Amino acid sequence: MASIHDPIPDRDPDRDGDDAADETTVSLAVTDTLDLHVFAPRDVAAVVRAYLDEACAQGLRRVRLIHGKGRGVQRRTVRTLLERDPRVVAYGDAPDAAAWGATVAELAADDAAADDRDDG
Repeated sequence: MASIHDPIPDRDPDRDGDDAADETTVSLAVTDTLDLHVFAPRDVAAVVRAYLDEACAQGLRRVRLIHGKGRGVQRRTVRTLLERDPRVVAYGDAPDAAAWGATVAELAADDAAADDRDDG
């Protein structure tokens, strides 16, 4: 099963103090939808990159990134990453009630993205 990993602090109950925090890896199944609400804002860019890697590896051609409406900070982060990724053919607002709270991206087939990287 393909997964993305997000380090989270884990406390050892046998140790005292704040220095007891360790990193734990959480595996998540990769589907065509990623809800970014569960990630810290500082981690969103890395999570989106890892998600796109796994989505492409699985051959997904269309993905939905839920960033929320808010002030638009996460939306800009997501769209900047999509704009710069040669595997992304197109992206835009979700066509349903979520509208600008989610971005849908069309991904190129593996061979098309490889051709773009070879050319540039």
